[in-house]
Amino acid sequence: MAKKNKPPVVVAELGRPETTAETAARKARDSRLYRQRKTVNNLVFSLLVTLGLVLVMYLLVPRGTDTFAEQSVNVAELAVEAAPSAGRTLAAPAVDDGWKAKQAQLRGGSGITSWQLNYTTADEAYAAVTQAFTADGDPVNDTWIAQQLEQQAPTGTEQLGGIEWIVYDHTDRNPGEANMLFGMQGTWGNDTILVYGTDTPATIRVLASQVAESLGEPDAVTAKESE
Repeated sequence: MAKKNKPPVVVAELGRPETTAETAARKARDSRLYRQRKTVNNLVFSLLVTLGLVLVMYLLVPRGTDTFAEQSVNVAELAVEAAPSAGRTLAAPAVDDGWKAKQAQLRGGSGITSWQLNYTTADEAYAAVTQAFTADGDPVNDTWIAQQLEQQAPTGTEQLGGIEWIVYDHTDRNPGEANMLFGMQGTWGNDTILVYGTDTPATIRVLASQVAESLGEPDAVTAKESE
């Protein structure tokens, strides 16, 4: 029995069967739309995967509160460790509770080595100690000192802790724009000692006394250089 040919399907929107050309055009259109949908789906999938990886990395990275505010280095230990390189005793003031030492570091440049201590005081102000010296024992030059004290002029002198200090009283300056509102400059052997900051003059004076106490008498090496 001969197989009957299936009649062409009538396309509803045409009201008649498709022509060969219309069928080819429809299939080409359907294929193009399929590829476009697949591309969009792939893009969405890739985006979701990327966001997932970012989320995983975010969850894996340790986070917490700002640790710098609570950071405090051990000045006494670091001073002992750095002393052989400096060839002298280095200042390590016994500051009050509530102070945080943010830095204790030997620095070098322009023929001058300096032991730099930076603090956040109990009143959340800034205080610093600088012990500077040269390799040949010559005095630290005035230009370098002026740079550390923000080019401020001296306003007087006073004796404190066995050291005669040059005083820099500039408490009228804006603490938000300066690191030196009150400062003191003294000499220990051949070393220049600077104590300054944005806290009250009374607090800076106490710090200067603590610095002098920690240094004691000039080292034999430093004293010999001054002969």
